[in-house]
Amino acid sequence: MPQKEQETTEIGSTQSPSFDDQKKGIPQSLFTWIKMAKGYEVEWDTFGRKGWYTQDPRLKPVDPTSEFPPETPAVYIVFESAPLEDPTQFSAQWFLEGEGGTLPSKPLGKDILELPGYERYGFLELKRPGEKWPLGTYLVKLYIAPLGQQSFHAVNQVGTLRFTITDRPPTPPRP
Repeated sequence: MPQKEQETTEIGSTQSPSFDDQKKGIPQSLFTWIKMAKGYEVEWDTFGRKGWYTQDPRLKPVDPTSEFPPETPAVYIVFESAPLEDPTQFSAQWFLEGEGGTLPSKPLGKDILELPGYERYGFLELKRPGEKWPLGTYLVKLYIAPLGQQSFHAVNQVGTLRFTITDRPPTPPRP
């Protein structure tokens, strides 16, 4: 019998850790590092020597930021996880925050990435919900679950990230 996704699995409000303020060299949850960015690229040296093939190419965030213009096609969450023994699902749901940080009952979107046990690098793609992103602050709920478990169950939520859609010019990145 196929699994049925539950509407909501939270009782009251749950407070997951925020990955917005990372400290250098300190892993958060299962992530070695995690960044929001305008894109990602595969590092050229991860494919090994000529003629060799590496199944786990290293990913690098392009233009890491938490502020994006409304025309941005997608916001990327690029990460490296701790070594995994089993295949794992990394998932994200994103919400436009309302007054006082309230969240709607349904997310604007969802993305799921399945990684085999030997891979450590990945990305989640938060696609814009229409022609343009509505202006405002967005909350992203992040989940990690073994394959076969329900992706968006409250018990699998490991943290949150926030990003802002703004029509002001971008602020220069911090060194």
